[in-house]
Amino acid sequence: MSDDFERKIHAAGAAGWWTVLVGAVACDSMGGVPRHHVLTACVRALAMGASDGWRLQQLWLAATVFLKVFLAILALVCLWLTLWARQLRQAK
Repeated sequence: MSDDFERKIHAAGAAGWWTVLVGAVACDSMGGVPRHHVLTACVRALAMGASDGWRLQQLWLAATVFLKVFLAILALVCLWLTLWARQLRQAK
C-alpha cells in the first residue's frame, strides 16, 4: 500500500487517541459534580423540577455511563487503527 495511506491511518489513530484523552479528562472532571450535592435550587428547577435532585443525579449518571461506553468503543477503534498502521509500516 502507499505511504500516503499509511500516514493517513496513523494520523487517524493519533487523532482518535487525543479525542479519547480529552473525553476521559472531561468525563472525570464532570463525573463527580452531582455527587457533591451542591446543586442550587435554580439548577434543580431548570433541570427536573423544584425539588427532584435524585432524578437529576440519575440523569447525570446515565449520561456519564453513556460517555464512558462511547469512549471505550472509540479506544478500541483507535487501537485497531494504530495496530493497522504499524502493520502497514512493517509490510513496506
